[in-house]
Amino acid sequence: MIQTYETHLFKVGDNVIYPSHGIGQITGEEAQVIAGIEMIMYVIIFARDKMIVRVPKARAIKTGLRHLSSRDQMNTALQVLESRACRQKGMWNKKAKKYKEKIESGAVDLIAEVIRDLHREDTSNDRSCSEKAMYDRAMERLVSEYSAAMEIDSESAKNKILSVLSYKICG
Repeated sequence: MIQTYETHLFKVGDNVIYPSHGIGQITGEEAQVIAGIEMIMYVIIFARDKMIVRVPKARAIKTGLRHLSSRDQMNTALQVLESRACRQKGMWNKKAKKYKEKIESGAVDLIAEVIRDLHREDTSNDRSCSEKAMYDRAMERLVSEYSAAMEIDSESAKNKILSVLSYKICG
């Protein structure tokens, strides 16, 4: 089967998700010559990290670039948060690798799994620094995409996510 690339999938001004960096905005397209070949690149700005990434237009989909999740996809992510946590036993470094892969996949349902599995209501600070950092990274990714997809501010998005997690634990 021959795959075709739709060059009109993204346009300047689109908010997009780049798996390893989160939410950004396409601010332009530019031509670059790489190894003697001219390529059209999407210029994506990640305001939070003050970073610019250039992604070859012809490889955008293969790199995992995608549009923001729909409201239905975000609601599915909330359902994942409501589901039972999978507390895995074993070495943290193996679990951390799996969690990192889920976060960097950019898929909101997988990011929600990380949050669900690492979330704790207690305030006893029994998490390691790396576990807390992993949780915070996943939470930031989900909050930023949820707020953009639902067209609400970040604080409201985080409160919604935390309320779903709190309900799951209390309910």
